[in-house]
Amino acid sequence: MAHLVSRSVIIALTACTLASVAGTTPAAAREVVPFRDGYSAGTVVVKTSERRLYYVLGNGQALRYPVGVGRYGKQWSGTTRISGKHWHPDWSPPSDVKRDKPFLPNLIRGGTSRNPMGVAALTLAGGQYAIHGTNMPGSVGGFVSYGCIRMYNADVTDLYGRVGVGTTVVVTR
Repeated sequence: MAHLVSRSVIIALTACTLASVAGTTPAAAREVVPFRDGYSAGTVVVKTSERRLYYVLGNGQALRYPVGVGRYGKQWSGTTRISGKHWHPDWSPPSDVKRDKPFLPNLIRGGTSRNPMGVAALTLAGGQYAIHGTNMPGSVGGFVSYGCIRMYNADVTDLYGRVGVGTTVVVTR
């Protein structure tokens, strides 16, 4: 089990993959789209097969963001809640990532270009996954992670301001 350290808070977090290259975010990656899937306003819905995250606005609309999702064998689905919000979190590789990439340091400080969490992380109840930014924007839109949901840094910053601890998150295949 890995640990996400946000200044004085340590939260168990498994399943985020390494990003080592800084990059830029495409402008206006998010957009308002029709959304009539029956979820309440304020719900976050991740459609893994589409590689899209929806923040439900209500009245048949949602904000749609492109995301990177779990690679084959690392995907999951279910309903959870946001358990924490962390700005520039530190990152420790989970045991499965460390096993695959033993050269990784045990801790990468938040705010550095080598930190795979990007500018912010929204941890999910259960302590296994997070919705987070990335310093490797080319990975957004792919099946790339160990189960976490990756967003452009500008998009996770936008979502960070819209959600609170306790927000419902639904992940579907």
